[in-house]
Amino acid sequence: MNEDLFYSLDNAGFGSNVHEVAAEGECRVLRLDDDTGEGFMTMYRVAEGVYLMYNDFHLKSCISEYQNVETVLCIDHCREGRIEHENALGGHYYMEAGDLRIDRRVHHAGNVEMPLSHYHGITIGFISGLAEAALKREMPFIHLDLDALAEKFCADNKEFLLRTNEPFNQLFSQLYHAPKSIRRLDFYKVKIAELLLMLDTVDPTQYSEQRQYFPASQTDKVKEIHTLITGSLNKSFTAEELAKLSGMPPATLRKVFRAVYGTPIYQYIKSYKMKAAAAMLISERDMSIAEIAQRLGYDNASKFSAAFRDVMGVTPQSYRNRQEEL
Repeated sequence: MNEDLFYSLDNAGFGSNVHEVAAEGECRVLRLDDDTGEGFMTMYRVAEGVYLMYNDFHLKSCISEYQNVETVLCIDHCREGRIEHENALGGHYYMEAGDLRIDRRVHHAGNVEMPLSHYHGITIGFISGLAEAALKREMPFIHLDLDALAEKFCADNKEFLLRTNEPFNQLFSQLYHAPKSIRRLDFYKVKIAELLLMLDTVDPTQYSEQRQYFPASQTDKVKEIHTLITGSLNKSFTAEELAKLSGMPPATLRKVFRAVYGTPIYQYIKSYKMKAAAAMLISERDMSIAEIAQRLGYDNASKFSAAFRDVMGVTPQSYRNRQEEL
């Protein structure tokens, strides 16, 4: 195909659920629509065959219809949220805040889940042929072979996952937080050059065992447990009950739940309930704090208040009073 993705969006294979909503110069904004929410991709054509995209999604899941267009290399960084992907063998893996993924986008089409209902990050992509020529022309000080770099990290079309790494996080932080006054193509070119040089020094074999994959049978069961506990906030489940319902040993349930949702199961439940309580303190002003505590499965209002303060930083009454003063 060997087209510039930026100038061939209609044919690039993003899919029927992605539409361009704005364009100006070397920037285009794409919108992804789904029944569970929406997502926006702000895409910059940094050079011919080289693009940088800010991804902001607020949805639970979506269908990716993306078809590979000879992308030699894609680099994703997660700033916030979580995203679930499935590898070629059917195993599920999760990107979380600070994670870096490198792949060829060969297995990108299909269902994409966002367990926390949001995901924010950056994608940097290089189109085969065009990107190499552009790098040699516009960044002659970089002596890198993109095909060799892709083969180094993505042999046999596998994805490479690097858990939180401070030097890479610092670089991406500059991209996320750069003042608008310097968000120009030259700035992006310099940061992409820096990223490629950093990747050239990484030995993938040092990180080959740090990411776990979980079979769909386990992740699906954990999602069923999540639906149960978030839909039954007035109940308190024991570890044994949840394990029995999931059909997994308690240790396995805890491990898989944390992989999917990012926190231990009871910490997640506590945080979820207290955020629900915060909403109720505002929307249900006629309800007493004791009544809200009971609705969320707390027979003891003092324990509820302590849990609320642990999560929200203030007591329920203080939170309600502050909101009333706004």
